Amino acid sequence: MCWSATADLAAGTVITAVGVVCVLRVRRARDLPVAALPVLLGAHQLVEAAVWNAGGGCGPASTAWAVIALPVLPVWVAFGVLLAAAPGARRVLWGPAAAGLATAAVLAYCLATRPVDAEVQGHTIGYGVAVPYAPLVVAGYLFATLGALLLSGDRGLRLLGAVLAAGAVVCAACGGWSSPQPGARSRRRRRCWCWAGSGAVRAARAPGITGSGRPGRTAGRRRRRRGGPRTGRRSAG
Repeated sequence: MCWSATADLAAGTVITAVGVVCVLRVRRARDLPVAALPVLLGAHQLVEAAVWNAGGGCGPASTAWAVIALPVLPVWVAFGVLLAAAPGARRVLWGPAAAGLATAAVLAYCLATRPVDAEVQGHTIGYGVAVPYAPLVVAGYLFATLGALLLSGDRGLRLLGAVLAAGAVVCAACGGWSSPQPGARSRRRRRCWCWAGSGAVRAARAPGITGSGRPGRTAGRRRRRRGGPRTGRRSAG
């Protein structure tokens, strides 16, 4: 899905559809942000299709892409995981949430005061915006997103965090993040978001975290095995 406008359009449509299904299956309101994450990332892919069609540049589509990718996502992920987590796991998740707010504030200020430049580079798009103290901002961003997933206490979200962390390592090794000079333009390339989109589809399997750190249906099966009341069946009489 990094190759063209058509690829982004197809991927965005599929990921958004998966997200809509997840949202419709949610039983607890506090699980909605995590369930809706594929919708956000699918919309992000669709926005990038518009960036492809515009040939990059500093237009509205490039700005919209950067707004979702930079200030919105760290807050969305950190607080979404915080809301969905079991009460016992929330104490450690306030750290990623605070990092997400601080990082989003810096990035929002940068986007409000500096232009976003998108440049088509073969089959990828490079996005550039001037960000001060880029290594520190990147660290806060990764702690807010990957850190929240890895500290969530839920096996599925931890697996998603591990997959995305591996993707971030590959992305960094391939030059997905670069800051040529201190205070210079920091580019976040499209390759990183291929991992994010596919990871969101994996996360869509079972939103809803219980005190056991597993989806609610598993916990229900455990209760029935222990002799708890059964529901949904009627006696023959």
